[in-house]
Amino acid sequence: MKISIILGTRPEIIKMSPIIRVCERLALDYFILHTGQHYSYNMDRVFFEQLELPSAKYNLDVGSGSHAEQTGRMLIAIEKVLQKEEPDVVLIEGDTNTVLAGALAAVKLGIQVGHVEAGLRSYDREMPEEINRVLADHSSDYLFAPTEKSKQILLGEGINEEKIFVTGNTIVDAVFQNLGISKSKRNVLNDLGLTSGDYILATVHRQENVDIECRLRGIVGGLKKTRELGFELVYPIHPRARKRLKAFGVKPNGLRLVEPLGYLSFLQLESNARLVLTDSGGVQEEACILGVPCVTLRDNTERPETLEVGANVLAGTNPCEIVDKAKLMLDSRNCWENPFGDGEAGRRIVQLLMEKFA
Repeated sequence: MKISIILGTRPEIIKMSPIIRVCERLALDYFILHTGQHYSYNMDRVFFEQLELPSAKYNLDVGSGSHAEQTGRMLIAIEKVLQKEEPDVVLIEGDTNTVLAGALAAVKLGIQVGHVEAGLRSYDREMPEEINRVLADHSSDYLFAPTEKSKQILLGEGINEEKIFVTGNTIVDAVFQNLGISKSKRNVLNDLGLTSGDYILATVHRQENVDIECRLRGIVGGLKKTRELGFELVYPIHPRARKRLKAFGVKPNGLRLVEPLGYLSFLQLESNARLVLTDSGGVQEEACILGVPCVTLRDNTERPETLEVGANVLAGTNPCEIVDKAKLMLDSRNCWENPFGDGEAGRRIVQLLMEKFA
């Protein structure tokens, strides 16, 4: 069995890291293809090094562009690599343009596709990620659903049950593996002068939030109100959000803006926060796993399990709703059961593939 692991964003590297580590441990025949969707491979090289992962064999460096341009460039380049390497199976993870391009390139060449984190749905077709999820799932031969709920969604869309495997989510593996690595690095709380449990962490980056002025103003207004609850509010600001704040003339007074953090530093900051306010799907999962209450600054989520166990609530972008939900979660008891598995998803996924290709 020869495996191609296709990724292009840092969240994909994080969630694929447990699978890569299993492939390394078992000395399997595999290679990593990095599309460069968010950053060039040279910029991401340090990320691989920090997570103690082997280097990518192929670096496409496709860069930015419209969805069609970016996906098209990836399709052309991925196809050439797959034709050269002739893998038995391509593994993709999540819902990015890299995922869509990887799935389409493989399936057109008759190469089997395994989709890690299959079956997530926000049911909001205005999100480009939702289109990518659906198309990737329906192009895949192996759908590695993180939860039973994800499996039921896939069955409801007519996907053959024999293709679906409930494995847990590799984010659980990644959080605990990478949190262990982070503890051997510098302490970001000391660097920022923070005390564990005495601050609120905010992240805002999604296009549908930061590019729409009324939504961004609402979120910043909500963050300011939340600051009045007596906790320092730390906001590692995404470059896109900083640019939009300036363009819209929105003043984030009272919020502590810090430069974007590396993943290991962010994981430390996240695990020690009293509360997390975010529009990130991955951060919703991580906070739930780490036992940190979360308020999601969106009107929907493709992680409904976090809502069901009481780890997370939806607040949208209305300032009053944001502060009300923040109060609610600050008073919550952090005793929910992690719904995303036991941290063995990476091993299960590789084991399933080994059995299929035995």
